[in-house]
Amino acid sequence: MRKIAVKVKGKATAVRCGLKNFISRHRYVSGITVIELVLILVIVIALLLIFKSQLINLINTIFDKITSESSGI
Repeated sequence: MRKIAVKVKGKATAVRCGLKNFISRHRYVSGITVIELVLILVIVIALLLIFKSQLINLINTIFDKITSESSGI
């Protein structure tokens, strides 16, 4: 009976340690993900600001083409 209690206690300790390791790794990974998302958003916004006039001209051209060709439908 004593051997079973020691085995169960050892397994419970191992599970607890494994759970702590999983939680600490998950927190680290999720923190890195937030930082990466913020950096990607900053880069995208900077590119939009740099190429703003070219993008506006492109979108206007696309919409003009859509409206001119939709009258034929």
